[in-house]
Amino acid sequence: MFEYAPAPESRSVVDIAPSYGLFINGTFEAPGSTGGVFKTVNPATEEVLAEVSAAGSEDVDRAVAAARSAFGPWSALPGAERAKYLFRIARIIQERSRELAVLESLDNGKPIKESRDVDLPLVAAHFFYYAGWADKLEYAGFGASPRPIGVAAQVIPWNFPLLMLAWKIAPALATGNTVVLKPAETTPLTALFFADICRQADLPPGVVNIITGAGETGRTLVEHPGVDKVAFTGSTEVGRQIARSVAGTGKRLTLELGGKAANIVFDDAPIDQAVEGIVNGIFFNQGHVCCAGSRLLVQESAYDEVMESLKRRMATLRLGDPLDKNTDIGAINSAEQLERIRVLTDAGSQEGAERWSPPCELPAQGFWFAPTIFTGVTQAHRIAREEIFGPVLSVLTFRTPAEAIEKANNTPYGLSAGIWSEKGSLILAVADKLRAGVIWANTFNKFDPTSPFGGYKESGYGREGGRHGLEAYLG
Repeated sequence: MFEYAPAPESRSVVDIAPSYGLFINGTFEAPGSTGGVFKTVNPATEEVLAEVSAAGSEDVDRAVAAARSAFGPWSALPGAERAKYLFRIARIIQERSRELAVLESLDNGKPIKESRDVDLPLVAAHFFYYAGWADKLEYAGFGASPRPIGVAAQVIPWNFPLLMLAWKIAPALATGNTVVLKPAETTPLTALFFADICRQADLPPGVVNIITGAGETGRTLVEHPGVDKVAFTGSTEVGRQIARSVAGTGKRLTLELGGKAANIVFDDAPIDQAVEGIVNGIFFNQGHVCCAGSRLLVQESAYDEVMESLKRRMATLRLGDPLDKNTDIGAINSAEQLERIRVLTDAGSQEGAERWSPPCELPAQGFWFAPTIFTGVTQAHRIAREEIFGPVLSVLTFRTPAEAIEKANNTPYGLSAGIWSEKGSLILAVADKLRAGVIWANTFNKFDPTSPFGGYKESGYGREGGRHGLEAYLG
């Protein structure tokens, strides 16, 4: 058997400053007396990458004030003029994509081939797409004279830091709003890099402001009276807190929260293709995906063949250095997330599910978890009900389409689902009965800026992407 030689991407392509300030009104500033500093680390090595500012209440005040001051002139620009800035940002992202991909993998832990081949092309595509909408808003179906809302507070998670930034900022700017964005405290570096791209694109000061910090910074921003619109992607628990805090304030709110997606494999499915979809659905980005196919529902008559093929495929996955171009599975983003994965997988074993992982040597330093599947899972198991947000797959079986639908919908979440079958009529019939915002047919984890994304139930409300993504930013 041939071994893969290491193929590391060079770290030297990106310069990481020893410390970063807050990006407010077009400049980087030190935090005020209510702020502080924290460190961001490489999850693959636990090496400190940089010291980052933590915004306090007075910093949030300054950021919101800057966005408010910039809103009038920015919203008054013709759509074609705003589009020029978005096009410029998109082109700079493409030009600097190698730097951004390396920085994302260093700060987040995801494999470089995912940052390079998935995240960065989609980031640029979102800015290109919404640049095209900026001068066509009156034809978008939201009335003859749609108006921007004002200042948007945007809080994004650590699993796709730069992509979630693009999902939020691009439609907000295209529609004439201004932004105060807070990235996750464990992955702030690409957002701060993006701040420099805004300066390089000559974006007017105050249109985009980026403040870093932990949960308290996000709460202060969301609850700020000068904010008109809140957009949050993250956990359902935090989403509930935000919904409570903005209730009755008149602020517009969109939430994209957790998921526990069912990936349904019928016995007539192309097994090899389905197995690739299963692997992509749960092990892409170490399972740090809100729409991950974390529940595999296999028709009983195909169970043995699917499991044999799945285990054989999992044995070929390469775990290790995220900057190695051969790596399939990188590091878990943080020690906190690794502990949550361990707690839930231990619960799966204690509740009687059978655990299996391929032979896998974990690095001594950093935060790592081997790709894992559980069989013998029932709907009562915690691992079948709770979002693990890691490379862990729960396998259940079904006999009939009706049973598959019932099991797939037996969750408080409703973000995504996958269906695998050669029969188009079966796919359409099942999809029509699934309570999920995004349903993939004979594929999984396919994203496009022209297509809306969002969920039902405890997976949140509102849509991002596509024409639908404009609505959240128009009054």
